[in-house]
Amino acid sequence: MSSQLTKEFLKLKKKFLNGTASPAEIELLEQYYELFANEEEATSQLTEPEIVRLEESLKEGIAYRIAANARQSIPFYKRTLTRAAAILVFASVGLYLLYNHYPGRPQQIVNNKIYKNDIAPGGNKAILTLADGSKLVLNNSKNGALATQAGIQIVKQDSTLSYKATAGSKSQAAYNTITTPYGGQYQLVLADGTKVWLNAASSLRYPTSFTGKDRSVELTGEAYFEVAKNKNQPFNVKTATQTVQVLGTHFNVNAYSDEKAVKTTLLEGSVKVSSATANVMISPGQQSALAKNGLFLIDKDLDTDEIVAWKNGVFQFNEADIQTIMRQIARWYNIDVEFKGTIPANTYHGKISRNSNVSQVLKILELSGINFTIEGRKITVKS
Repeated sequence: MSSQLTKEFLKLKKKFLNGTASPAEIELLEQYYELFANEEEATSQLTEPEIVRLEESLKEGIAYRIAANARQSIPFYKRTLTRAAAILVFASVGLYLLYNHYPGRPQQIVNNKIYKNDIAPGGNKAILTLADGSKLVLNNSKNGALATQAGIQIVKQDSTLSYKATAGSKSQAAYNTITTPYGGQYQLVLADGTKVWLNAASSLRYPTSFTGKDRSVELTGEAYFEVAKNKNQPFNVKTATQTVQVLGTHFNVNAYSDEKAVKTTLLEGSVKVSSATANVMISPGQQSALAKNGLFLIDKDLDTDEIVAWKNGVFQFNEADIQTIMRQIARWYNIDVEFKGTIPANTYHGKISRNSNVSQVLKILELSGINFTIEGRKITVKS
């Protein structure tokens, strides 16, 4: 790294640690970490003019994005930067330059630390259990018709499974279950046209066709639903502790057993959420949270983009604590997490692609003073 860039880097780092760096300066600092964490490699691969041009391109990219945000009257950041609330800033400008200049890097470099056994992200993986108990590994199956049950053809197309009635079929009750492992996700189109996105470590049990007075499915884990409208046949999503009833709408249900509450978030339409103790109605942009003690809470001020970010291929956090973040990371990267020592009670704000290796996520978190080690498929979080 040139002496000029070294001074710039150290200046930005000092401002970040003092809590006085602007959002643009923090973003530039993150890109320095991306591009120049390994100084020997950087100086051996880039000439001085190339480094200067690259630095200018980063600054221009940040300036353009800030100007665009200002034109749209959208605040670049929603929260004040302080030491106590460490901010995740995930860079996008410059990453293309980095990975095209250094193709085939065998190891991920994170704040001058090399993770020798970096962990790749999850992907489209699921197991389908048919009504007769037989199982199909969907990620190993070819596109096309996989089976026919009760007059319904089961078809796979890439990462989506769909159910289609065959000519002259007679509807009968037959139940299938689709299960995603840790590190897996999958999409599903039910017989009525309802679309389902299933997150990692989740399962959905459903009929191959809906023949009764309602359309009911059973969920564990997390799923996003776009329910086909049918006012004569309500759609029910049942979990261990609640039932969500809709006629046709878009919503997300998070029912992981290791979370503090079962959360139902509505994006459009209306839904009724019922438990053994109460019934609540929620409107678009609202979230119901059913705690383990049976108490319902309604959140009317939340960012729905954060809730469904996983479905759109992104980790997104708005003032999330490290424990919440690591639970999501554990499911998606299929890892175990251990905490050691006293972990700062910071909160984090930002986003990054779920296609990133785990080191890219950890690198940003380390800027707040938390340390990580990777041993096999275990990540240890240390203060």
